[in-house]
Amino acid sequence: MTDQIQRAPQRLAYIDWMRGLACVLMFQTHCYDSWLSPEARNSALMAWSRLGGTLPAPLFIFLAGISVALVTEKMREKGIDRGKIAKQTILRGAEVYGLGLLFRVQEHALGYPWSPATDLLRVDVLNILGLSMMLLGGLCWLTGKGDVTAARIRTLIAGLVAAAAVAIITPPLWTTHRPKFLPWPLESYINGVHIFKEPQPWLFPLFPWTAFAFAGLAVGFFIFSEFARRREGLAFAALGGAGILASLLSMAFDSSRIRLYAVYDYWHSGPNFFLMRCGILLVILFLVYAWCRWGFGQKGFSPIIQLGKTSLLVYWVHIEFVYGRFSILPKGQCSELKATAGLIVIFLAMLALSLLRTSWKKRTVSALR
Repeated sequence: MTDQIQRAPQRLAYIDWMRGLACVLMFQTHCYDSWLSPEARNSALMAWSRLGGTLPAPLFIFLAGISVALVTEKMREKGIDRGKIAKQTILRGAEVYGLGLLFRVQEHALGYPWSPATDLLRVDVLNILGLSMMLLGGLCWLTGKGDVTAARIRTLIAGLVAAAAVAIITPPLWTTHRPKFLPWPLESYINGVHIFKEPQPWLFPLFPWTAFAFAGLAVGFFIFSEFARRREGLAFAALGGAGILASLLSMAFDSSRIRLYAVYDYWHSGPNFFLMRCGILLVILFLVYAWCRWGFGQKGFSPIIQLGKTSLLVYWVHIEFVYGRFSILPKGQCSELKATAGLIVIFLAMLALSLLRTSWKKRTVSALR
C-alpha cells in the first residue's frame, strides 16, 4: 500500500498502477461479497469476483517488499549507515502495525454491540503488512554491510531463501506441528487460528503471508540492479518469463505423487500454491510495466495510478461503506445489477477522496516552502 513507506523522489508508475489495480480488485470483491443476495451468490459473476479477490492481499504485500527494496537501495547509494536504514524501515513497519490495531478498534467501536470483542485481536492485512516491513528491515540490516552491489546481491538471495523457507514451513504450522501451547491471540499470528479450532484461510498470519514480502524484496533488488537499469525491458520480460515458469512448476509439483507433508492443502497452506501466486504476480508485474511503458498506462490522467497513490486511505475508508454500519446498500439483499451500481459509486467516491488527499498534500507542501 502506498502510504506504508516513505517513497523515493522519483515515483515508479508501474508500482502505483499495480497498487491501484489491487484497490479495484479489492473494491469489487468486498462489494459483491457484502451486498449480493444468497440467490445472486450462485452466479458466475460471484465466482469471477472471488477469483479476482485472491489477488489484492498478495499484491499489496508483494509491492511493499519492492518498495522497501527501492528505499533501501536509494539510501545505500547515498552511503547511509545500514543501521539507520533498518531503523527507518522498522519504525515505518511499526507505524503500519499500529494503524492496523487502530483500524480494528475503529471497526469494533462502529460495530458495537454486534462486533465481538475477539475481533480486536484478529490478524488482518495491515497487521501482517507492518510486521512484514519490520522483518524486511531486519533482513536488509543483516545483509547490508559493505559494498552496495554486494549488499544488493546478498539481500536478493536472502529474500528468496526467506520466502522459500516461510512457504515450506507453513503446512506443518497449520496442521501437524501447530504451536497450540501459545494463547490463541499469539498462535493466530503464526497460522491464523483466531478463536476457532483450525487455522482460517481468510486471515493473514505470518505463515505464509510474509513470504510475499520477502519475494517482493528480492524482485525489487533485481529491478534496481545494474543489469535491470541498463536493460530494463529485458529484465521485466525475464521476470514475466520466470512467472510463467513458476506457474508451470506449481502445477507439475501439485500433480506429482511425491508428498512431503502429512497433510497437503494446495489452496490454503501449500507451498505450490504460493509458487503459483508468485508466478501470477510476476506476470502481472511485467504486463503492467509494459502497459505503462509502451501502452496507455501513463497517457493523461490515470484513475488507477491515482488510487495507487493513496491505497491505504481508500482501503481504510471503503471498508466502512461496504461492510460497516454506513454501508451504502443493504447487506446480503442486492441483485447483481444493484451491487454493480454500488461498486461504481464506491469506485468514484474513493477516487474523489484520493484526489482530495493528494491535492491537500500538495497545498500543504507548498505552504511550508
